[in-house]
Amino acid sequence: MKPIFAILGLSGTELIIVLVAILVLFGAKKIPEFAKGLGKGINEFKKASREVTDSIENDPAAAPKTPPANTAAQSQSNPQPPETKAP
Repeated sequence: MKPIFAILGLSGTELIIVLVAILVLFGAKKIPEFAKGLGKGINEFKKASREVTDSIENDPAAAPKTPPANTAAQSQSNPQPPETKAP
């Protein structure tokens, strides 16, 4: 059995009962329409995520900038004098 069904707690018999209930509720004509719409939605999502990934990879200005390394070591080597208030 597939791991996702084990996570959901569905055994083989329960899965068959759920599939038959879906078939009875929606009918044989609606299920392919739902699957087609779901497939189009997944393809659109993949296309949009791929476009975002490509734009980030191609545009270095849009990429997140990394902070300089060892900022703590730099601040210890150049200690700032304490601020004093004028009376």
